[in-house]
Amino acid sequence: MAVDVFAIRDRLIGDYRAFTSGTVEVRDRRIAAHVTGLLDGGAQWPDPWLSLNPSFETGGTVSDLVAEGILHPENERIFRVKKHANDPGSTTLTLHRHQREASRPC
Repeated sequence: MAVDVFAIRDRLIGDYRAFTSGTVEVRDRRIAAHVTGLLDGGAQWPDPWLSLNPSFETGGTVSDLVAEGILHPENERIFRVKKHANDPGSTTLTLHRHQREASRPC
């Protein structure tokens, strides 16, 4: 049996809108139009928020992986902290544990 998650979402939004607007009758037509416009525009359902999580466990540096034979030596030159395109880089990059694990040969 296939589940239509979009239909579930639409029903959830409709039910919530009916719940939150069913107990209040806005009598002023201008305010009612404004509230309806906000609801139609999705004011109760803002866009999802996505951010990077800097709290991943460390996996060592690119230089560490080169020294262990996991990465080709050229990676140590390429993957460095750089300030501009022609900068050779000051230090090697530090990877997260999941990046290190993904770098291992199969």
